[in-house]
Amino acid sequence: MGQHEKNIPKERFSPAVIDSSKGEEINKPSLSFWQDAWLRVRKNKAAIASLIIVGLVILMAFIGPLISGKDHQTQKVAHNNLPPRVQGLENISWLPFDGVKVNKAGKEINVYEQRNVDEYYWFGTDALGRDLFTRVWKGTQISLYIAFLAAFIDMVIGVAYGAISGYFGGRIDNIMQRITEVLIGIPFLVVVILMILLLKPGIISLTIALTITGWVGMSRVVRAQVLKLKEQEYVLASRTLGNSHFKIMIKHLLPNLVGVIIINTMFTIPNAIFSEAFLSFIGLGLQDPLASLGTLIDEGFKVLRLHPYQMIIPAVVISTIMVTFNMLADGLRDALDPKMRD
Repeated sequence: MGQHEKNIPKERFSPAVIDSSKGEEINKPSLSFWQDAWLRVRKNKAAIASLIIVGLVILMAFIGPLISGKDHQTQKVAHNNLPPRVQGLENISWLPFDGVKVNKAGKEINVYEQRNVDEYYWFGTDALGRDLFTRVWKGTQISLYIAFLAAFIDMVIGVAYGAISGYFGGRIDNIMQRITEVLIGIPFLVVVILMILLLKPGIISLTIALTITGWVGMSRVVRAQVLKLKEQEYVLASRTLGNSHFKIMIKHLLPNLVGVIIINTMFTIPNAIFSEAFLSFIGLGLQDPLASLGTLIDEGFKVLRLHPYQMIIPAVVISTIMVTFNMLADGLRDALDPKMRD
């Protein structure tokens, strides 16, 4: 032994106590699939921020038209093309809510004082004197309604079609997939124009146009998952026990498809909002007096150089909706898709 080592008496040692029953103890609490997914979503700061913003936008879509005290269809031609003015913020020059705009000569003028207008229009007014704050949130409400309705119909048709096609396979699958290929080959604008010719422009015709071919993507994703899941042992056991095809699909296959369905539906919503806005912008969507974000952008685009706020405000709202929905869908995909996990 070296000179720096000391003799340690054996009394200071004691045998380790090994309890075999504690070897199988679970230190962490067991989590269900959805609890684990929620924990993953909570770690994604972008997804949580997007969820909060989406919630605020949906809330404003319903309460926004009520809190301004103005109707979205009431016209006051004497108050037309007024810039935004917010009470309490009108004296802050660097904010665009002071009711001041620059005329053609480059001079700043207070339009409200010039016209002796005592009211406050938070987002300004349009060419007919209608309150833009109320119209923007009413338009958001209609755009979200069309998008959610189209996404729900896409989900129902796509899941049912894809599950039947993938589960039965063979000739049924072959015929059903040829039908989807035909639908994919039809240009979207052709379908929309046919719907506008058959039905008058409105929410129903827009929804039908968005859903005629919109469900195909969902059906293909569901079919691919069902083709993989139907070969699993639990499906074979259920079939051996004599369960019907319908019961196997509802009880065993559908619960395993929930994550994929939610992810694809979340991506469908911003696509539907953009499609509705695009159709309204080119004149194939909603008509006056109905307002959507697309029609508001179309109206604002016509006077962009004179009154830019009429286009910028609805454009910011629709951009916010699309970005947040896509970021939220990305977060849900990371949480629900096993292949995306670390």
